[in-house]
Amino acid sequence: MSDIELPEVAEDIRHDELDEDDRLKPEFVSAVLGAVEDGDAEAARALVEPLHPADIADLFELTPEDRRRDLAAAIADLVDADVFAEMNDYVREALIDALDARQVADIASELDTDDAVAIIEDMEPEDQREVLRAMEPDDRAAIEEALSYPEESAGRLMQRDLVAVPEHWTVGDVLDYLRGHEELTTDFWEIFVVDPGHRPIGTCALSWILRTPRGIPVGDVMKREQTLIPVDMDQEEVALRFQKYALISAAVTDASGRLVGMITVDDIVHIIQEEAGEDTLRLAGAGDGDINEPIRVTVRTRVAWLVVNLGATMLSASVVGLFQGEIARFALLAALMPIVSALGGNAGTQTLAVMVRAIATNQLTSSNTVRMLLREFRIAICNGIALGAVGAVGSYVLLGNGGLSIVFALAMMMNSVVAGLVGVVVPVALDKANVDPAVSSAVFVTTATDVMGFLSFLGLATLWGLGG
Repeated sequence: MSDIELPEVAEDIRHDELDEDDRLKPEFVSAVLGAVEDGDAEAARALVEPLHPADIADLFELTPEDRRRDLAAAIADLVDADVFAEMNDYVREALIDALDARQVADIASELDTDDAVAIIEDMEPEDQREVLRAMEPDDRAAIEEALSYPEESAGRLMQRDLVAVPEHWTVGDVLDYLRGHEELTTDFWEIFVVDPGHRPIGTCALSWILRTPRGIPVGDVMKREQTLIPVDMDQEEVALRFQKYALISAAVTDASGRLVGMITVDDIVHIIQEEAGEDTLRLAGAGDGDINEPIRVTVRTRVAWLVVNLGATMLSASVVGLFQGEIARFALLAALMPIVSALGGNAGTQTLAVMVRAIATNQLTSSNTVRMLLREFRIAICNGIALGAVGAVGSYVLLGNGGLSIVFALAMMMNSVVAGLVGVVVPVALDKANVDPAVSSAVFVTTATDVMGFLSFLGLATLWGLGG
């Protein structure tokens, strides 16, 4: 009977609290916060209780910062470890700060190791030590080991709870082991087979175990080919391996090759989303771009980037200053030169976006860099010819000056080629220098196209005698 009613309950929840895009409705959020403000914790709890942990986490993110603690106090028994695991980092940190060490330790103990580390790693050192002291010895040892690995590495991302069996066991031994140990993790899709040194030598999917006769040795049904993840591998590289080899889970090994944990695809989905958004925001100099990020942090990040861009713009202005006499004598130059630099910047940004993505996804390697450079060079020439032709016709129709139209077209072609080349060379050079191209490339590309745009247009105009 319950199996029939559960979908109906879920549908009621979707109808009452969530819109067609699975987002909490504004009126529902207002109703919950209204109950909290009226001091009616029971009503607030009744509204929130049917929600999935991810939706409760969203509720906190949609709540104004100064009202989140009151909401947490009103529905305290619903804010469990699963909710904290789904919560935005900045929102979670603020709520964690409001809890004592014992409460944080209890929450962390209920989570998988990777989620517990995500909560504890951003705390102040003294707060970390206090929380760790309040944890059970086994949980504390696992967290401390994870914190010893570099940030954003496989060691921070992996789960310690997994199922590993020796090769000489039979399928029946594995089934009895799984049934007889309730403390084993419940979220896994494959079983790791290890040698006497606890080094992974293969995997068995649960479907194979369930469909194989009990007397068959595990070594006869396991898959020996597997993708192993070094414990110090960067999480972005881990995500690329999962994507390339279509993995559901993978074993994590230490320097000696011993199995120390596993990473599952649900964690990788978050990493792929984070890394993709991070590169996009870095190209714009917007920092983390999180709407829950403290204002002072956002301002500090954006101002620093804008100051760098101001310096680049002043360099471009100095180039214009070299030709102020020509501009004064032929004012139409001032009307067209921003177009040359702007279109060059747009073309450079297009190439840059493609290259940064290619580098981030390992599509660009030392073996195809020259081919990519030639490809973008050909594209830049084609774009330059097309823009030059359209620009020449357009400027002649509007301004009626044939010489100016030719200079405008040639400058557009030259700057388009420069944009294409710089858009490839700059990110590749930065990547070779171990500098994140998503962070630093844009300012170099923009500066190059601005300077070249002004220099080519005004230089050609001077040679043509338009300012004479």
